[in-house]
Amino acid sequence: MKSGRRLKKRVLKKERVLSVNERPLRATAENAVRTLIQWAGDDPRREGLRGTPARVVRAYEEWYAGYFEDPREYLQRTFEEVADYDEMVLLRDIRFESHCEHHMAPIIGRVHIGYLPRRRVVGISKLVRLVDVYAKRMQVQEKMTAEIASCLNTVLKPSGVAVVVEGTHECMTTRGVHRPDVTMVTSRMLGVFRTNFKTRQEFLAAIKLGHRIDDGSI
Repeated sequence: MKSGRRLKKRVLKKERVLSVNERPLRATAENAVRTLIQWAGDDPRREGLRGTPARVVRAYEEWYAGYFEDPREYLQRTFEEVADYDEMVLLRDIRFESHCEHHMAPIIGRVHIGYLPRRRVVGISKLVRLVDVYAKRMQVQEKMTAEIASCLNTVLKPSGVAVVVEGTHECMTTRGVHRPDVTMVTSRMLGVFRTNFKTRQEFLAAIKLGHRIDDGSI
């Protein structure tokens, strides 16, 4: 029992997100970039690199803006006047840009989201913002897939949620095994998308993945 409590504490600590007030000073971050430039073998004082630390820090503010947003807030406003619509809602090919938490290399791909509403729906632009919040953090694709599905399921409480993510990982394409021809596919099926084969296949066919995925792989 004690080991279970310890495990839970470790998981909570791992998932904790720093507040704005806990961030290091901008000057500290810029000095860290200068150190990395030196470590890479160049001189941060030369003309072409003098402004690089400030530019990198500004880029980080954009790339990792998701740490300072609550994805649940984007799903709070819903619409119930949908004429009793109870079929699947699907938004596919949502482009995302994220960064691998192991190498901080880009992950670029697309997300497909489907859900079966239970009396209420959310604006489709909010699904894009939901993806952006999680993508603009250091990520593992499996984790990002599960987070998007879990958030949508928790807030909207639909009959089911389906999320498929296709991503190209530059930690594999530009270093290591150098395989630019590889795409990673992850999925999370909840509710009827997990329990009902026909519903799941309808979703996969709609995103044009059904013919590439065996029945038991998702």
